[in-house]
Amino acid sequence: MRILVIFCHPSSESYGASLFDMACRTLEAAGHELRMHDLYREEFQPILTKEEWDDYLTHTDRIISKHSDHGDDLEWAEALVVIYPTWFYGAPAMLKGWLERVWLPGIAFEVAETKQRRPKPKMRHIRYFVGITSSGSPWWWIRIIGDPGRKLWTRGLRALFAPGCKVVWRQIYNMNHSSNADRTKFLKRVESTLKKIR
Repeated sequence: MRILVIFCHPSSESYGASLFDMACRTLEAAGHELRMHDLYREEFQPILTKEEWDDYLTHTDRIISKHSDHGDDLEWAEALVVIYPTWFYGAPAMLKGWLERVWLPGIAFEVAETKQRRPKPKMRHIRYFVGITSSGSPWWWIRIIGDPGRKLWTRGLRALFAPGCKVVWRQIYNMNHSSNADRTKFLKRVESTLKKIR
């Protein structure tokens, strides 16, 4: 399977980096074809500028051309794996900026033609999605506030993928108080999850 792996964390020595390294090794060992983006190491520019905002609907191609490699990889992929820490109940600013500057009209969706209609999906080629994240809060608190991070990917963005897209979410909670045993257990759980991608 053609798999795009997106990693977003400022530290190359973080637990997230260990998850990213393990994910890439596991997927390659399983024979998948990979393309990877480590957003911080690439110094991805997440800010949608005023000029880009003005061009968003009328000259979208100008924005696409600035990160054509990312757009090409998104259109190439059959599966998407995202790995990042949950901060303030959502994706880090850089990852959110990646969505805003790469998941553009013509690539990820087409703008709705009329009122009360949702955007037309353009990523029907994505048939497998895996979200991998960590959060400092306990699971019960994340549930109480509505689990916004998970919903962004598994509901909001999932609607742009193939109708039968397989969606898997893996999250380690209480990260600030996790033990080596907790982190090792989660690492193995994620590895097992990735080995099941077909």
